[in-house]
Amino acid sequence: MRYHNITNCDMVNGTGLRTVLWVAGCEHHCKGCQNPCTWDPNGGIPFDDTAEAELFSYLGNKYIDGITFSGGDPLHPNNRDEIGRLVNKVADSFSDKDIWLYTGYSWDEIVKLNLPWLNKVNVVVEGKFVLDLRDIDLQWRGSSNQAVVDVKMSLSEGTLVPWKEEE
Repeated sequence: MRYHNITNCDMVNGTGLRTVLWVAGCEHHCKGCQNPCTWDPNGGIPFDDTAEAELFSYLGNKYIDGITFSGGDPLHPNNRDEIGRLVNKVADSFSDKDIWLYTGYSWDEIVKLNLPWLNKVNVVVEGKFVLDLRDIDLQWRGSSNQAVVDVKMSLSEGTLVPWKEEE
């Protein structure tokens, strides 16, 4: 897997203060994408032990609420195995932190991938960005066709259940 950046103390890609891993590779090529430089699966740099150590050192800070996987697309075929390994490691190492994942795949497409680690992800922001449906007033997503999914509830119910922020 390759990546472009690790962001610490991010406040716009999920709730609270987050660490974000921006991976390389996206097949969706959405018109108006905010990160087209991440589309090339051979772009960025290799995600190696040093990058992983940096990622987990940020997650070790008590003030970090969780991790977000974005890009590119964490579910690009080149990324799925490594993202799965990282999701499992985060869930095992930091049970108090939540896991968000942004992808251009729809919820139905995600479920069909049969990812054995999906149940450890808390929230998926799903769907391609559609420029004609862009809405700057939406929280956590860029266009009205996208959904913010409560993964555990959706897997349990067998249908997409929108995520609701705890009050």
